[in-house]
Amino acid sequence: MGFSTDNLKGLVLALLSSGFIGASFIIKKKGLRRAAAASGIRAGVGGYSYLLEPLWWAGMITMIVGEVANFVAYAFAPAVLVTPLGALSIIVSAVLAHFVLKEKLHSLGILGCVMCIAGSVVIVIHAPQEREISSVQEIWKLATQTAFLLYVASVIVLVFVLIFHFAPRYGHTNVLIYTGICSLMGSLSVMSVKALGTSLKLTFEGMNQLIYPQTWFFMLVVLTCVITQMDYLNKALDTFNTAIVSPIYYVMFTTLTILASVIMFKDNHCPRITPNM
Repeated sequence: MGFSTDNLKGLVLALLSSGFIGASFIIKKKGLRRAAAASGIRAGVGGYSYLLEPLWWAGMITMIVGEVANFVAYAFAPAVLVTPLGALSIIVSAVLAHFVLKEKLHSLGILGCVMCIAGSVVIVIHAPQEREISSVQEIWKLATQTAFLLYVASVIVLVFVLIFHFAPRYGHTNVLIYTGICSLMGSLSVMSVKALGTSLKLTFEGMNQLIYPQTWFFMLVVLTCVITQMDYLNKALDTFNTAIVSPIYYVMFTTLTILASVIMFKDNHCPRITPNM
């Protein structure tokens, strides 16, 4: 359970990521409001006029910068360290929402921010040391374990049920619908990002992983999950207050990601044992 140099790199990148992502929620929210005022069609009811709004794109670019930092962080540190540090993005968005969007931060919100900081500190102190992974094929073996495949199948079924049954009926009145879709897809995207980031890291170190089809499969999964997340996160932000969406999304996303990480990388927090020959 040591705190290695790689963990430190992952920590710094995760902190930078949280700042950019937290700010992006506010910028995108203002862009969504401006687009809705100009077109009369909100993103929450299926409108896409925000794609023509420069402010929304500014928020999107800010989020991409944050996600890139997050992406690289997963290549250095375990998901159970990187993901919970996203709590700091909630603090950034909550404070900015209070001053920029005029969404009042109440005493319970302040208490929640303090608890997020305390929880992040505890996680950083007790962050596990990951076993070194030597190839994308090793990650593929972890991803094709029976337990993880069952988790993936469960997520896919739940997402389809939420999208086609619950979202049309309750999406505009229950914040858990849109955030649930984002969080479920997010747990899969994080595992794929972890795999893809590790593959690229190994490639840059001289062990080319781009020759393996598994690397490209993980990239496809990342793109699919991220596009779905962005669509429903926009719907959530347009329909509900940022101060409501951000913490609920964070808690659900973090919980599901840690669960997925425990299932997929459960043996990856132990040192490698080499038998004597």
